[in-house]
Amino acid sequence: MENIKRRFEIKDRFYLDGEPFQIISGGIHYFRVLPAYWEDRLRKLKSLGCNTVETYLPWNLHEPQKGKFDFYGEGLCGMLDIVSFVKKAQELGLWVILRPSPYICAEWDFGGFPAWLLCEEGIELRTRDEGYLGYVRAYYDALMPLLAPLQIDQGGPVLMMQIENEYGSFGNDKKYLEALRDMMRERGITVPLFSSDGPEDNMLSNTKIEGVFPTANFGSGAKEAFTILKKYNDGGPCMCTEFWIGWFDAWKDEEHHTGDLEVAAGELEDLLSLGNLNLYMFEGGTNFGFMNGANYVEHVTADVTSYDYGALLTEDGRITEKYRRFQEIIARHTGKELGKMQETAPWERTAYGKLDAVQKVGLFQALSDLAEPVESVCPKSMERLGQNYGYTLYSTSLHTENSLKSLRFYQANDRAIVFADGKKVLTAMDRELLQRHEIEEVSGEKIRLDILTENLGRVNYGPMMNWQRKGIDGCVLINDRFSQHGWQQYCLPLDNLDRLDYTKGYEEGMPGFYRFLLQVEEIGDTFLDFSGWGKGCAFVNGFNLGRFWEVGPQRRLYLPGALLRKGENEIILFETEGKATGSIELASEPDLGPMKG
Repeated sequence: MENIKRRFEIKDRFYLDGEPFQIISGGIHYFRVLPAYWEDRLRKLKSLGCNTVETYLPWNLHEPQKGKFDFYGEGLCGMLDIVSFVKKAQELGLWVILRPSPYICAEWDFGGFPAWLLCEEGIELRTRDEGYLGYVRAYYDALMPLLAPLQIDQGGPVLMMQIENEYGSFGNDKKYLEALRDMMRERGITVPLFSSDGPEDNMLSNTKIEGVFPTANFGSGAKEAFTILKKYNDGGPCMCTEFWIGWFDAWKDEEHHTGDLEVAAGELEDLLSLGNLNLYMFEGGTNFGFMNGANYVEHVTADVTSYDYGALLTEDGRITEKYRRFQEIIARHTGKELGKMQETAPWERTAYGKLDAVQKVGLFQALSDLAEPVESVCPKSMERLGQNYGYTLYSTSLHTENSLKSLRFYQANDRAIVFADGKKVLTAMDRELLQRHEIEEVSGEKIRLDILTENLGRVNYGPMMNWQRKGIDGCVLINDRFSQHGWQQYCLPLDNLDRLDYTKGYEEGMPGFYRFLLQVEEIGDTFLDFSGWGKGCAFVNGFNLGRFWEVGPQRRLYLPGALLRKGENEIILFETEGKATGSIELASEPDLGPMKG
């Protein structure tokens, strides 16, 4: 396919160079898989019988600070190099579908929007609002020149690109969608543009505009879904852009979702007979760092670190029974021989055993090494402090009150642990923060109040997206009578743990950092078992592996061998609840919790 200009068209069917072409695609998010594994995953996708790979593009990673763009990801092992990912797919003989929407959902923090947008007063996300569109234009000015040369009519493998994502379930501002369409065209995007929505009239009608081809997302009922879709695609082919073959997990779920294999296999049979499809997900990957999203219905539900999704490949790239079954079905429908499968990933699963912490230091002892205090009269949200992710500590002294009996928070998200004179007095989350909390009375002059807040992951779907500044963006009510004024705020994105001084002291039952050393002779993929630990996040050789939480269902974090090196490796756990056994285990098998079909 390389360097040959070709033609992809949408008529009554999809056509490639004038010949009918059925898209059989699988989703792999390059930003959830380390580049060292890209080729392995793409080869397995091709062996499945797919001819195309699909991926979203996350705006928040590519423009982490306003006007500062990153299309490589040096601190992320090159995980943001979308151009290399697309070229690797082309090298292996795969076509590509890109979804460079401003909004992607994807169970990703803020649906892919940069957190700094929350500091832009008055803008309305996902609308024709000119303030918002101005930032989209600036992003597209940087992004589209990279994508344009990758299009099929420029010698690349990209067949189609999406505008927005599932907009029909959010709004009906068609002028907004038209603006996105025109922005892409004006910046050299010539391949067909498409939208994707749930297979319902009210959703599909919200996004139907000229020059954008409608597709549908669903996990079952293909025949019924395509019947509805045909009312909007003007006689064109039917495509399921997200064929949900599993589901995602949230902390406090009782079980790990895997999906029903028999149902999924039957739906795949129908889809191959009726039209075109993209498997969501072929491999889910991992929400490394603080990038997991959340949902909000009656309360916040934050997604776990694993994005295994019950996909055809496990989080670490292993072949599943679902993969084998789907491969047989695809081979039968396409008339092609079964592809040869490589069962393992580039590195074998390895159990490195138990590790004891070699050093530890308390958060409050290490605070001056990690952050400079920002002073303000009233507490400011994480975003207003210029911080996107992680934790923020709010500190003050009760200079007009000699006792502390109750607390109440206004405009606070998502979770807070409160300390009075160094003693934990309260842990509250989400709507609990709005309630009045009686605490065991603390007395004395100038009582020190410390509030450690955590951004659990921004909501990625629904109307709550616009109202979710993290930390404290209002006030803290003391003893039902007054708002405390005069605060010091410490931003803790935890991207500078090399500054930690482990000689500064430690106190049991308090937040702290724990350092482990792993000696490696043979590199392998492994799984960090955090049994006995409370809540926090893990770092391997400076890379943020993700969050852990004793509530489950996930019990082990995937640690890719690509993050390890022969010889000495450093693992750091930050734990916030004061629950730490002092040891961890690196096991050879994942543990995502009890499985739910």
